[in-house]
Amino acid sequence: MSVSRTLLGLLEPEAQHGYTLRRRYDGWFGSSRPLKSAQVYATLQRLDRDGLIELAGVTAGEGPDRRMYAITDAGVSELERWLEEPEVPDVTATRRVLFAKMVIALSSGRSAARLLDQQRQAHLARMRDMRALRQRGDLITQLDADFEMYHLDADLKWIDGAQARLDRLATLLGETGAPEVNP
Repeated sequence: MSVSRTLLGLLEPEAQHGYTLRRRYDGWFGSSRPLKSAQVYATLQRLDRDGLIELAGVTAGEGPDRRMYAITDAGVSELERWLEEPEVPDVTATRRVLFAKMVIALSSGRSAARLLDQQRQAHLARMRDMRALRQRGDLITQLDADFEMYHLDADLKWIDGAQARLDRLATLLGETGAPEVNP
């Protein structure tokens, strides 16, 4: 997720403090990976440097002064560009790692079936967590949980397909040392 562009979107309706932005981000998007304060403030500094936001005021608080940020016209243009640009479908790092682990396990004589079974159990546990979150959450939480559950379901289908092909893949890796790459 583009944290910087998401923060621009959260800033568009009104100027806000970094703390408020972090709280709103975490409330809507951070259920599995909340932002750290340092990341919010580093991102705000980059957005300010790039002319996408500007300092809209400073208020004294109990601690350090609180800076209020507002989106600039350039920031609105960048936000519109980001919203209109379709996301490129991508296989996440986790899925690529799982694929690599399976191939390495097979090529090294380790149990890829055990690895896939363990991953299936981890996916099923995460799906249970998402179902529980979905049942008790508001509409945004429900949509977020659905998004993750659909991806977990696709992963589980891949795990089942990979499990069904393990013997053939092990034979292929045993014969050639590495699968042939088709251009």
